[in-house]
Amino acid sequence: MPRGKTSSRKKTSTRKKSTSRRKGSTGRKSSGRKKSGRKYSRKSGKKVERAMHEMKRGKLKSGRSGKKVKSRKQAIAIGLSEARRSGEKVPPPKKRS
Repeated sequence: MPRGKTSSRKKTSTRKKSTSRRKGSTGRKSSGRKKSGRKYSRKSGKKVERAMHEMKRGKLKSGRSGKKVKSRKQAIAIGLSEARRSGEKVPPPKKRS
């Protein structure tokens, strides 16, 4: 085509428009990163905090045996399991291997 002259052809896009939308899509463009809310609810954090406090004071007891809890990890696990029982937002426990 010589310079200066414009083409009378129309440009057509080759993109196909999808008719099906993903579940939960709002139509907004994502910035590439997954945005998420809280993993644990505030109330579940309070339960863990209370369990840790009791453990430090030597008053936290384990479930069946009733022994004193001395491990920090075990105190956290007890707090989270109490939160799960009461229906707070807590991810499911990790699978044992």
